[in-house]
Amino acid sequence: MKLVVVSAGLSAPSSTRLLADRLAAATTERVDAEVGVEVLELRDYATEIAQHFVTGFPPARLAAALDAVAAADGLIAVTPVFSGSYSGLFKSFFDLIDKDALTGKPVLVGATGGTARHSLVTEHALRPLFTYLRAVVLPTAVYAASEDWGDEGLASRIARAGGELARLMVPSAAAPDVDTSAAIAPRSLHGAVTSVDPADGFEVTPFAERLEALRVG
Repeated sequence: MKLVVVSAGLSAPSSTRLLADRLAAATTERVDAEVGVEVLELRDYATEIAQHFVTGFPPARLAAALDAVAAADGLIAVTPVFSGSYSGLFKSFFDLIDKDALTGKPVLVGATGGTARHSLVTEHALRPLFTYLRAVVLPTAVYAASEDWGDEGLASRIARAGGELARLMVPSAAAPDVDTSAAIAPRSLHGAVTSVDPADGFEVTPFAERLEALRVG
């Protein structure tokens, strides 16, 4: 079983990496199985990320990092808050992730900042980002302001979030094997979610015709 931790902290040491490590420890403590943990410090990949955007091809080390995220059984993603949102480095990395790589993958999100004023960044920025990528974002997101360190409330949130991720990483022994691809809503040629698989073929009635039918009726 593999847990990948993505930390977008820019300093060494950083509070972002500290929060990421604590979330990883809280998760592995609650998994009744051997868990391999891989930490990706995005500041070490900054040059490769920029090269990928310019050339369209990831350098080997960045490609390995992207593959690690795609192959993980669980993901922890933590960013510092810049201008009220996630950092540009954090967003750039996840912009390079294949659009289907995180589908159905449990993701624990966290953020750090200098003040509690930014505590909703996990809800208005991080959660929508990973929901768009069709990941399973855990109910508990963890934000740590400077004054939170050493506080029992932060420790409690970390423990709760770690427990949630551990439960999703380990499938229930009583549950039969299920083809999880069937749970992904099919999409039309324009990307809209639809209840009909486009591969089966179906007719689309133009909206103008539907309106005209209503007027006649």
